[in-house]
Amino acid sequence: MTGAGVDVIARGASVHGPRGPVFEGVDLDVPAGGLLAVHGPAGSGRTSLLLALAGRMRLSGGAIRVGGYVLPAEGRRVRAAVAVARAAPAVALEGRLRVQEVMAERRLTGAGVTERRLREAFETVGIGPRGTELVEDLDPAEALLLATALALAERPGALVVVDDVDDGLPPEAHGRVWQALDQVRNSGPGRTVLAGCLRTPPPTPGLVALSLPRRSRDRLPARTAAAREDTDT
Repeated sequence: MTGAGVDVIARGASVHGPRGPVFEGVDLDVPAGGLLAVHGPAGSGRTSLLLALAGRMRLSGGAIRVGGYVLPAEGRRVRAAVAVARAAPAVALEGRLRVQEVMAERRLTGAGVTERRLREAFETVGIGPRGTELVEDLDPAEALLLATALALAERPGALVVVDDVDDGLPPEAHGRVWQALDQVRNSGPGRTVLAGCLRTPPPTPGLVALSLPRRSRDRLPARTAAAREDTDT
């Protein structure tokens, strides 16, 4: 699953939890190298939908196809090509660590991640954080783009997933962040970017926007995603 991103197609995709539907009946078509923005309020299921599209949450109904691979049967192939930058609370940076510490951690845990790859990823998203800064002291845009750069340094073959794009951002920072995500999908061989946000994203060429309504029930916690990962062999 390499090249200029992959297409992502969903038909009637649904996930149900103990308290009812998390999201249901989702249809979408994201072209290879495209940018998807799933927007909706807290509790709308957007994080769970992103994790499902990335092969990290099992569907209750419907179907998803990523670059020719069908979920859940071929979930392992999909997960191998996906880098999740942020999908709290399942995936998030530790705020008490310094930037240099999260970089060192990624070099140890990310396949093929080097200092050079990290610096190239920082340049792609337009950041230059000081290594001694604490992650929790970064402004919201810098923290988001740091997480995105760390995922990009792994050079995922197809997808980069970033949730809560506009969480805590002042209005003047929105354009900067979306432009950076646009750079991510145009970097290297090209990648498809799946993003989640609270508000309607600004107009961007090639953007596919999907609005999710708030559910009346509590959302299934994203932390259960790992327990619900597909176990295909």
